[in-house]
Amino acid sequence: MLRLFALISAGLILEACSQGGGALSPQYLPSAGAFSMLGRDSASYRVLHSFENADDGAYPQAGLLDVNGTLYGTTSIGGKGSEGTVFSITTKGNERTIYSFGGTANDGYDPLAGLIDVNGTLYGTTYSGGAHGDGAVFSITTDGVEKVLYSFAGGSDGADPAAAVLDVNGVLYGTTASGGKSDLGTVFSLTLSGKEKVLHTFGSGTDGSSPEAGLIDVDGTLYGTTSGGGKTDAGTVFTITTSGKEEVLHDFSDNGVDGVEPLAPLVDVKNTLYGTTYLGGANRAGIVFSITTSGKEKTLHTFGHGSDGYFSVAPLFAVSDTLYGTASEGGKYGAAGGIVFSLTLSGKEKILHNFGKSGDGYDPYAGVIAVGSALYGTTLSGGKLELGIVFALGY
Repeated sequence: MLRLFALISAGLILEACSQGGGALSPQYLPSAGAFSMLGRDSASYRVLHSFENADDGAYPQAGLLDVNGTLYGTTSIGGKGSEGTVFSITTKGNERTIYSFGGTANDGYDPLAGLIDVNGTLYGTTYSGGAHGDGAVFSITTDGVEKVLYSFAGGSDGADPAAAVLDVNGVLYGTTASGGKSDLGTVFSLTLSGKEKVLHTFGSGTDGSSPEAGLIDVDGTLYGTTSGGGKTDAGTVFTITTSGKEEVLHDFSDNGVDGVEPLAPLVDVKNTLYGTTYLGGANRAGIVFSITTSGKEKTLHTFGHGSDGYFSVAPLFAVSDTLYGTASEGGKYGAAGGIVFSLTLSGKEKILHNFGKSGDGYDPYAGVIAVGSALYGTTLSGGKLELGIVFALGY
């Protein structure tokens, strides 16, 4: 996932910018708040916004956050300095860039993760930048006043935070994909005033490694995934207390049934956890799995059969007893496609939308959220300028 992001940073953005000599030419830009029906594959599907790169963002890799009916998100690149943005968008498609990263000394850049809301202030991470170049945690008001709370320094500290943070009683908890004693990632805590503590360093023996996903809180215990490590280096599900006691709950295995390389955080439905893996399963295209808090894991759905999606990197979103998610590729349009799907808790899947028609987005790297009677999400690519979109889908 992060390797793909690096390729996008180095290649696709340069190709896009070449159309207008650094910033995209005005004739290519849709009007502000453009509302497009292009590429509509499902009757209730709408492209709310196509990203533009110039002062707008580009390549949104993260999902959206609902704050009182307005959606907030990040783009991994784009904005005034081409180093990423925070944006807001209404459910009708009126989009506004509220902050462009990289404009001040020691600011973060390359935000790969979404935002959380703590008492009306938003918090997030940047994969790069900060005082030491190893990423940062920041706060930002809904009016766009940003502050770097903590800069990672590598070494025994964490580095390269790719995931969102979690609020537990006014303390933020998160993961870094690198850094720590073995340079295989960490779990950290951070007060809202910026005091950081490394709770766990990955990479000892059969422990997990390289956590690219964030954490969830279930009755005071934190649960997460690592993309690598474990007994067969296929990734793990782990638990950790807020004081730092970590335990591997499940080791994934490339045995043709279980998943491999979980890149997304988990979701809790009635004390059973659900998640996705990027690879593994019978078709080597990823799975949806359930796991109890005691570690009993089950494959619910195997991606990659026929016109199904494959390579899911996004978290699931639960509405009652139905899970909603995305697969970054597959569906009707193959590699330049992807799907939105629903899944019952017993594993019955339904494809709700196929990405990839002309003008539509594709490569949905983020999950969806439900606001009212619609699902909202982003795609990394596609849209009028191939720089990603925000979409709505009735369900």
